[in-house]
Amino acid sequence: METQQKASQLRKRIVFGLGIGISVGGVVLAGGWVFTVALASAVFAGSREYFELVRSRGIAAGMTPPPRYVSRVCSVICALMPILTLYFGLDVSVTSAAFLVAIALLLQRGNPRFSQLSSTIFGLFYCGYLPCFWVKLRCGLAAPALQTRIGAAWPILLGGQAHWTVGLVAALISISSIIAADTYAFLGGKAFGRTPLTSISPKKTWEGTVVGLGGCIATSVILSRIFCWPSPVLSAIALGFLNFFGSVFGDLTESMIKRDAGVKDSGSLIPGHGGILDRVDSYIFTGALVYSFVKTILPLYGV
Repeated sequence: METQQKASQLRKRIVFGLGIGISVGGVVLAGGWVFTVALASAVFAGSREYFELVRSRGIAAGMTPPPRYVSRVCSVICALMPILTLYFGLDVSVTSAAFLVAIALLLQRGNPRFSQLSSTIFGLFYCGYLPCFWVKLRCGLAAPALQTRIGAAWPILLGGQAHWTVGLVAALISISSIIAADTYAFLGGKAFGRTPLTSISPKKTWEGTVVGLGGCIATSVILSRIFCWPSPVLSAIALGFLNFFGSVFGDLTESMIKRDAGVKDSGSLIPGHGGILDRVDSYIFTGALVYSFVKTILPLYGV
């Protein structure tokens, strides 16, 4: 009976995982408002999960959570941030959101608490601000990746070579590298795992982490040869490092929140996978790291 349950859960994970992967690939390729609206939907679901975790018994026992109406307003604000980023710029949306939330908390009935402000502002940063860098990466880096052979053969009806921008290539490499990092870390931990990585997530091991790092860098280098960007191998290796460490840090951050909340999953939105935060935690910090690397560091080396 237990074996059948595990097999059923595994099938469910595979089916929904493939469905999510294909959908995400299509959304990333589409870019523009399609990508931004899809990201905004995920952000809204993730922010709702975050504020529910903050209100959970494990976390709320040691602090005063924000009022429910503030949590709901913050979830809407977080969902609007990617859209505002696409059309008006990131700084405007973050500044306005922080200002509105501070006013709402200070004017509430009773005694406002600093813990309410800190957990709410972190929610805006974690669930709203950081995901916006994926919009800046995919949609903001609009320079064409002229060396990409796929772009030269891309149908004109779908945008032709101009559709294959630096942002699209960087986003595809980053997402694929993160998937590879998670997969290789899991397989490496199962096969060789002996030494725990951290008490935050006991199942993670140093051996699995090393295998995941190797798989992430290898995927980044292979895809950089396929897309002919970035040209220097060292740049592709650096991109792999950033993707890996960003994904690990994001994973551990969410694990810390769930541990304090006393829950295994952030939610139950995705059958067999848990909540939306359980699926996207590895991507939350990587968008900002990769965007900064591509926008600031690579131009210094003529890439």
